[in-house]
This record gives sequence, C-alpha cells and structure tokens, in this order.
Amino acid sequence: MSEVAEALSIQRLDRHNTIDAERWDAFVLACPQATFFHRSGWQTLLEEVFLHDTYFLYAEACGVIRGVLPLGHVKSRLFGNALSSLPFSVYGGVAAVDEEAAVVLEREAQYLAQRLGVDHLELRNVQRRHADWPLQDLYVTFRKPIEPTEEGNLQAIPRKQRAMVRKGLKNGLTSHIDDTPDRFFALYADNVHRHGTPALSKVYFNSLRRIFGSDCEILTVCTQDGRSVSSVLSFYFRDEVLPYYAGDAEEARELAANDFKYWELMRRACVRGLKVFDYGRSKQNTGSYAFKKNWGFEPTPLHYEYQLYGASGVPQNNPANAKYRLLIAAWRRMPIQLANWLGPKIVRNLG
Repeated sequence: MSEVAEALSIQRLDRHNTIDAERWDAFVLACPQATFFHRSGWQTLLEEVFLHDTYFLYAEACGVIRGVLPLGHVKSRLFGNALSSLPFSVYGGVAAVDEEAAVVLEREAQYLAQRLGVDHLELRNVQRRHADWPLQDLYVTFRKPIEPTEEGNLQAIPRKQRAMVRKGLKNGLTSHIDDTPDRFFALYADNVHRHGTPALSKVYFNSLRRIFGSDCEILTVCTQDGRSVSSVLSFYFRDEVLPYYAGDAEEARELAANDFKYWELMRRACVRGLKVFDYGRSKQNTGSYAFKKNWGFEPTPLHYEYQLYGASGVPQNNPANAKYRLLIAAWRRMPIQLANWLGPKIVRNLG
C-alpha cells in the first residue's frame, strides 16, 4: 500500500454541514469521473423526499478530498433491501482522482453493505470496474457533442427525424421555460399513467427545482392556442445538458411536439455554448432506445455492477420484467387521481 493510500481516511458527509457540502460539490465539479448525480443535493432529496438513509462517503488525505461515493439505502418488502449508488439516478459509483481512493471507498461500501444486511450493493458505473462482479446489462446511455451552430445541429439529425422537427415548426409550436413544475407534472403524470407505471410526487419535482436552482430547468411546448402538449425537465452539469424526466399529451405525436421539444432543448443548449447533449438512459430494444437512435445517437452500455449478499441474482425491478405485466395493466385502468396519490408511495422503494 502506498503512502497516499495509508494517509486516506473515509468520512461521511453531513448535509447540514455547509462547508463540507461545498467541499464535496467543488470536488465533483472538478473530477472528470463525476456526474450531476454525484452532487451533494441528492442526499437531501433521498432523506427528505424519499425518507431513505444515506451514506455519502468521501476519501480525503491531508484535508483534500480525493474521491466520493454517494450511497442510498432503500429497504422495501416488495422490492428488496439494497445499498445503491445512486437510487433514482442513471449514473453513480465512485468518482475519484486516483485508483487508491476509489478502492478504499468501494471497500468501505462493501463493509457498510454487510453491516446493514442488504441483499445487494449496486454501483451504477459508466465504465466497468470489476470484471468478477455480476452485471446488469439492461441499460445503455446516449451522448453526443452539440455542434457549434444551430444549422449544424439541425443537419446532424438524420433526415427522417429532421422532417419531424420541421413538422413541429410548421405546426406553430413554441417552447417556454417554466418557473414551476405545474404544467410539466400534469403531462408527466398522465404520460406515465398511460404506460402503466407509478409517478414520482410533485413534491419531488419542486424539491429538485429548489435544491439545484438554475441547473434544473423545465421546458414546455405549447400549441398556437396556448395548450401545453409536451414538457421536459433537464439537468445542467458543467458543459452538458441532460433531459431527464419528460411528459407528453396524447396529441403530441400528431403534432410532432416530442421531436420539437428535444430540438428546442438542443437549440437552446447550443446558444448557451454547451458541448454535450446527454439523451440519458434507455432499456435496450425499447421505443425510447429506437427514438434516440433515430436522432443519430449511438448507444453506450452502462455497467451496473453488483455485490450479492442476501440476493441469489441481480434484481430485475423494472417494467421489462414479465412478472409486472398484470400490475402494469391494472395501473393503466386506475383513476389518475388515485394513481398520483398512490404512485409516490410505491416508486420511492424502486430507486
């Protein structure tokens, strides 16, 4: 073990300690491996909105942070007992400036997982770190550079998809930045209900806006007569934009509002001088997967790695699991008011 590794100590972030939270976020902003989901604000969200215990670990030497690993403990009778980095995120795992800090943090996470008695430890890595750990290979991500000009971005969209963007423009659609999640939530909740999945709470989206401020933005698309038909909530991190939650009215397809929405987000990001459009995670061979490929984005596998303790295999708590088909069908038939009340109580345990 090197002198640097011997000098490393593991600390746990206290979200009420403003100074340490600022140190954490400064490290995350500077560390190439870190993502928006490594920010300290997620600790507040997991504890206050979802009521989960968190273990935001950081390794430091001589008072300097060298790595971070945000963890959330999600315990549910229905969906199991897990320690994850990070629940409700697409990216996670350790972010460190050197391998020694990464190893120390992952080792501490394994000790913690065993002490908590979880079924499994999950690290949502972009790059594979442990060839001998079981792997969840269901998801991919889509990222692409943003061209420096509006016309360059439009021409980079494949012809058929570009025609859909032009259709939205011809239909007189307009985009607006919303100060509240009201219009977004109505579209999002209706959208996920039609797909048979529970919605996150409106409190959560209000909290995202409160905690992340201007780095969490809502863009809503309206028709010529002012009706909102499509909306997206996006995160901004360094020089990237990440559309993360979205919702569309049933008429959005006919109006090409979904296509227009993402074009407007890309166009505005170009104006802001951003460099990367992160289309986010999709399950392989799904509609959203095909949609993103049609935009000219190529998939990159996500390496969700597991250490199994009480579990016999990698969990499959997602709509692609056949055992949830009847539940999905029943959820679609549920009145939306009941679904919006019940949904957050279920989805908080999915992570």
